[in-house]
Amino acid sequence: MLLTVAVIGAPHGLRGEVRLNVRTDDPGRRLAVGQVLETEPSDAGPLTVSRFRAQGGSTYVHFEEARDRGGAEALRGVRLVVESDEDEDEGDDEGWYPHELVGMRVRHVDGRELGTVAELEHFPAQDVLLVTEPDGAQARVPFVAELVPEVDVDAGVITVDPPRGLFAADPGEEDDEAGDDGPATSPSGDRPASGA
Repeated sequence: MLLTVAVIGAPHGLRGEVRLNVRTDDPGRRLAVGQVLETEPSDAGPLTVSRFRAQGGSTYVHFEEARDRGGAEALRGVRLVVESDEDEDEGDDEGWYPHELVGMRVRHVDGRELGTVAELEHFPAQDVLLVTEPDGAQARVPFVAELVPEVDVDAGVITVDPPRGLFAADPGEEDDEAGDDGPATSPSGDRPASGA
């Protein structure tokens, strides 16, 4: 099985550097200069790391095969992958593999059950949890630390702290205001006439 080391994001500058959405706890080893990485889709690679740097919480690399902005732009969204048997201890460090998230329960930080994970969708900027709610509605939660503070594989629970309105079961403030303070309506659903 292939495991994702990183997803290539937007170009950075004009000389082929790209920003990576890193999925490994050891980017210094996995993305070291000279490393050759397979890709998904496979026809985008393999790619050879020619320069690596981490700055301000972000990771940037150059690949020998992409020497300008156009070449870097063509790689946006490509996943850098390794065979799982090459990276057995990586999953232990991270605590989970992406495929293990499917089927896990999704719980709000306040304890409410919100649904189950149907899929982990991969986008250039970030991954997104596709969550099926109990009523069948689907919500997409950006898989970032601010919104997904905890993934507990042993318990089978992902804890989320979504903004109001992201889930059907967690309406936005506008919906609350309309329900609490909205004008009264007649049994037929019509608003009463103003003034008499």
